[in-house]
Amino acid sequence: MRGVICRLVLCLALGVVWAPVARSADAIEGKTAADAGASVAQDSIEAFLRANPDCLEFTDQCSHCAVVNGVAECSTAEIACISQENRCTRRAGK
Repeated sequence: MRGVICRLVLCLALGVVWAPVARSADAIEGKTAADAGASVAQDSIEAFLRANPDCLEFTDQCSHCAVVNGVAECSTAEIACISQENRCTRRAGK
């Protein structure tokens, strides 16, 4: 029983020591997984707007966006949502 407790304590101690090291490696790279996902989403939005210059409002079924002064302003994505391709919901002049 004593051996099991020693192993448990050792595993917890290693986790406490290595967790900050792993997080600092992410900080050194300058991006977290959330940052990378946001970057991909921003690239997708910019590509969509270039392909649809007359689109004033669009959605991916998770976030709803409006184009204001040429820049997309989007709502926060809904929880547990599976995003789809962006689809224009309102065009200029219509």
